[in-house]
Amino acid sequence: MGYLRAQATEFLRALRRHRESGPGTGTGTGTAAGANGALGEPGRAAQPGDDVDAARALRRAARRISGTLHTFQPLLDAGWAEEMRPELAWLSGTLALEHAYASRLERLLQALHRLSGSTAFPAPRPVGRAATATTTSVPPAAPPTHPASANRGNLTVGAAKAGALLDRQLTLARTRAHSTALQALGSSRFHAVADKVALLASEVPLSSAGRRSATPAPGAAPVDLRPLATAARERLTDAVAALPLVTAGSPYNAEALVHGLSPDPAPHPQDTPWHQVRLLLRLHRYALEALAGADPRTDGTAGTDGTAGPPDDSVDVRLLAVGEALDRHRDASEAAAAAAQAARTPRIAPATAYALGVLHADQRHEVEAARYAFQHSWRKEPIRLP
Repeated sequence: MGYLRAQATEFLRALRRHRESGPGTGTGTGTAAGANGALGEPGRAAQPGDDVDAARALRRAARRISGTLHTFQPLLDAGWAEEMRPELAWLSGTLALEHAYASRLERLLQALHRLSGSTAFPAPRPVGRAATATTTSVPPAAPPTHPASANRGNLTVGAAKAGALLDRQLTLARTRAHSTALQALGSSRFHAVADKVALLASEVPLSSAGRRSATPAPGAAPVDLRPLATAARERLTDAVAALPLVTAGSPYNAEALVHGLSPDPAPHPQDTPWHQVRLLLRLHRYALEALAGADPRTDGTAGTDGTAGPPDDSVDVRLLAVGEALDRHRDASEAAAAAAQAARTPRIAPATAYALGVLHADQRHEVEAARYAFQHSWRKEPIRLP
């Protein structure tokens, strides 16, 4: 499959960029740079942010390869595909953690500022080489134009300490995720993944059906990829049909909010099926990209990763909209969980706990708003751009 080979090539290109940006962070040591000897261009000066961009490109390529292996597994060597998928999931998940913690902290600090009108919040601290190359901070917002209400005044009392607590906890988690990613990129496990991807760039291990698709016998019809892509779309449709869209038919689901405020530290029970729909939507998009032969370097963030249809189709705007809504849903639910976790910190002041409770409720409202936006977009007729 040409799409898999293209994604493998993009993976190796990103790995080469990551190796070039390695000096100064230690990431150039043992990062599978020797895979087939194709990953080095000494002498190029690393630019600030190169390692971050390269890690994102690695993550995007790994996700697409893994998703394509899942959807088109009947055409691939079963043992090889089953061995590759969990390794690629491990890699993409490990590389995603640092960015996730940084984005979560920024989201929570901005929400605290919006809710309280206070500017006394710490800026997110950079991690790794960014600490010396660039400065990451939350842009200061304009001061409130209306007098603070009594409730807002009470919230402001604990908001600064709540922001400092979140900054300590999430920055520590981000630092640990950064170290974990560096260790992963220097591990023998990553070496093995990179070597297999390097081989994938030149030859895709196929099953007997896949070999017939690649080189059909004279007079025989090639294996059609569309039924497998259609099956991915049907799995998505079935999962969406099982969602509580009637409950999400109003912007805010009070019942879910009450459950979200419970002391149970377990993840919110209503979030899991929505996260599953997000994963299935991603698989559906990747299947369409494989059919269309989409550019492997298309950005995959925020649900706008070049969603494409079959060669005779154009971009489905509805898929872009629902992808963005599900990304917002994921971000808000994880931010709410982080606020709830911070509120369980022993011996914090009542005002701090109150601010974190208000922040948690605000993010659960964002979750319900994202669900409403999803169902509003999903039920629309598909609109295609030329």
